[in-house]
Amino acid sequence: MVRYDKSTADKGSRYVEDRRDGRRGRGGLGGGQRRGGAAVGGIGGLLIILLGAIFGLDLAGGGGGLGQPVDAGFGESSGQIPTGGSEIVDPDADTKEFMKFLMFDIQDTWDGYFDQAGLAYQPTKLVIFDDVVSTGCGQATSAVGPFYCPAPNDQKVYVDFTFYTELSSRFGAPGDFAQAYVIAHEVGHHIQSITGISDQVRQAQAQDPANKNEYSVRQELQADCLAGVWAYSANLRLTEESGQPIIEPGDISEGMEAAAAVGDDRIQAQAGMTVDPHTWTHGSSEQRIRWFRVGFDGGDPEQCDTFSVGDL
Repeated sequence: MVRYDKSTADKGSRYVEDRRDGRRGRGGLGGGQRRGGAAVGGIGGLLIILLGAIFGLDLAGGGGGLGQPVDAGFGESSGQIPTGGSEIVDPDADTKEFMKFLMFDIQDTWDGYFDQAGLAYQPTKLVIFDDVVSTGCGQATSAVGPFYCPAPNDQKVYVDFTFYTELSSRFGAPGDFAQAYVIAHEVGHHIQSITGISDQVRQAQAQDPANKNEYSVRQELQADCLAGVWAYSANLRLTEESGQPIIEPGDISEGMEAAAAVGDDRIQAQAGMTVDPHTWTHGSSEQRIRWFRVGFDGGDPEQCDTFSVGDL
């Protein structure tokens, strides 16, 4: 169980947009009590320093290729949904509060890495939506799962909370740290976007379409590694209220289970398809676990260079 202070979640409010229309009552995976938070400190290591310079090419982030921008006219909702003159409590309020904490803590971690490198970090936001959402990459539905839109007029992370239910029930990866892994992975795509790596991947895919999927896999595995870098830093911090660690030993197992659950090989096998590495776009379960561990064990973004290694 991830522990955090409410004050830390409050700081993350500015990084979360709620675009749900409130027409559906759904149970999220917020559940349980979360205690204690985080005084940021003990963050070691260096920034990636534009890993894209290794290539001079272009690689695309999660959520790319969603089409032309479409304005669906979605507005923001509050946590209290008016219905027939009365208000109902948001059934996913706990999950939303957790997302606020995550968005602050993950980005505060990256702000520290960027600062050490003498660079200014550009924060992203998390957009919570129901069913369909308009983005700078076009209109997307919840069927695509959590994603990041790298378009210059967007650069936000998107999630429909029903994905967390599916992650638990269909893929067997429950728990709040599984949710944290998902968000940290998507913010990893943001890091790739603002450092130029995503642009280089897209360029590489255009110049070498035969290896398009391999470039995608390498980018996704790097985002897994960057998620592990955040987990490493979070593992060093204690809550302000209780003085206990933010994350427990079992949390890391939850994260690795989530990484394994969304491996291309496992998804293909569950769908009754032939497991074909040539069609993968995110990597195998083993690869995703391994690169998350690289980030978590070392806490060094420079070790997340999935593009210069031969064997993933």
